Amino acid sequence: MVENPTAGDKPARVKNEEGKFPKGIWIRLFAYLVAGHVFAGFLYLLFEVGAK
Repeated sequence: MVENPTAGDKPARVKNEEGKFPKGIWIRLFAYLVAGHVFAGFLYLLFEVGAK
């Protein structure tokens, strides 16, 4: 019988990636947070200008 040489590597790879988020998700999360705060600031500005 020939064993699959990659069979032993897969659990280590899965374990290594299990606790981490991909870099792209962190970048997207940061961009959404920045965009959300900019949008909220714009709405706040509109309400402040409209109140006067």
